[in-house]
Amino acid sequence: MFSDTSVPIVLASSSQYRKELLARLGLPFITCSPDIDESPLPDETPGETGLRLACLKAVTVGKQFPDAIVIGSDQVAECEGEQIGKPGSFGKALEQLKKMRGKKVIFHTALCVRNGHDRNPDDTIQKDIVKTTVVFRDLPDDELSAYLKIEEPYDCAGSAKNEALGIVLLEKIESDDPTALTGLPLITLTTMLRRCGINFFPANKHE
Repeated sequence: MFSDTSVPIVLASSSQYRKELLARLGLPFITCSPDIDESPLPDETPGETGLRLACLKAVTVGKQFPDAIVIGSDQVAECEGEQIGKPGSFGKALEQLKKMRGKKVIFHTALCVRNGHDRNPDDTIQKDIVKTTVVFRDLPDDELSAYLKIEEPYDCAGSAKNEALGIVLLEKIESDDPTALTGLPLITLTTMLRRCGINFFPANKHE
């Protein structure tokens, strides 16, 4: 097993939420934002979009850090079969929340890990997707608008930060991995990192 300091880890994301989640593991890492087109492809399902983008992020950043363990992740929401991504503006965010209120929404959080120590790292990437089912409260327009003006979650798929005030918009959350909804499924990730040889409890870490 590698010690937690002998293998460079790179988070292929500029997301502050994912950075904060990864920091929980106590492993040193750096971040690198991949320059990719995140638009969904024609006839692509939400899960397919998320998984393709997560892998594209890991592989793209892996070219800059060929010897590193690179973590890519992406999240796409789905409401009544329609993909819901990052709104980018107040108007689009309000439109998203109005569409989702009182309904069940599935958040597809995709994860990909590329291990630069593998002989053919692009052929041995680990990938998985974690689904989180969320039921949104049926709230009036003025409350949805007030929330958006306070939190401005325009960089979040689904226009709500569940780890902050956005939790008041939600009625129910169902998931096998509680961190998936925030953007980085840590239970799945730690399984993948262990397969890469990462030791979360090296003997001398706490001495």
